[in-house]
Parts: sequence; C-alpha cells; structure tokens
Amino acid sequence: MLSIRIVVFALTIFAAGCAPVYRHHGYVPPETDLALVQVGQTSQFELESMIGRPGSQGLLAGSSWYYVGSRWRHFGALRPQEVDRQVVAVHFMPDGTVSNIERFGLEQGRVVVLSRRVTDSNVTSISLIRQLLGNIGNFNPAGVLGGD
Repeated sequence: MLSIRIVVFALTIFAAGCAPVYRHHGYVPPETDLALVQVGQTSQFELESMIGRPGSQGLLAGSSWYYVGSRWRHFGALRPQEVDRQVVAVHFMPDGTVSNIERFGLEQGRVVVLSRRVTDSNVTSISLIRQLLGNIGNFNPAGVLGGD
C-alpha cells in the first residue's frame, strides 16, 4: 500500500513538472484604455497619463511611441516558445497630438495589422525595398566625388 502511494505521488510530481508555464514580457495597453484616446485631439502629455510611457520610441523626438508585449510558453526542458506578440504603435503629428494608432500581432512569423485608426486617408506605407528602389535614379556620382 505504501508503494502505491509513492508511485501516485511521484506521478503527480512528474505531471506537475510537465505543465506549461507562461510568462509575460513587456506592456501593451488594453483596448479599453486605447478607446479613450482621441485621434487628432489627445496630446503626448495626456497620453502618458492615460496609458503610461512606452517601452520604446521612434528615432525622431516625439514621432512615435511603441508598446510591445509578448507571451512565452516554457514547457519542461524544451526551448521557450513565443506564443503571442502584440505591438501598439502610436504616431504623433508635429504639434504633439496623436495622428494614428495601430495594433500589430505576430501570426505564424508574419506581422499582421490587427487595428488601425488614422486621421487622414492619405497614409502610405512605403517599405524599405521600395525606398531603396525609388532612389536608384536619384544617384549623382559627382556629388560623391566632390564635383559640382
């Protein structure tokens, strides 16, 4: 009878050790908090008090704020696996008011737009490749060599 209890106890400990453990990294404001942000009216200062400071910012001062959050699954001795990632990008106009809010997700290794709120309809997304190919005809070798 004692050996059965030991076996049951050992199996219980073994099963508990194989249960996945989830860890959250970063911060993404919930949709209810983002719904309070008025595109075209909310300022950077107001946004900071509404949803907090971002995890990272754009290269230009005041251009964009990025909130990044991910969820990782740890299972036994296997490598941790990222099961969810969300990025909220808040873009600002030159006067410091919110011009656009976008939410991105990671679906099978691809970035997917989950939601987008924009003030004007002429927003264009130019990829890096398109920018590089667009500059091919604008190259002037005289400018590089120091000529007029």
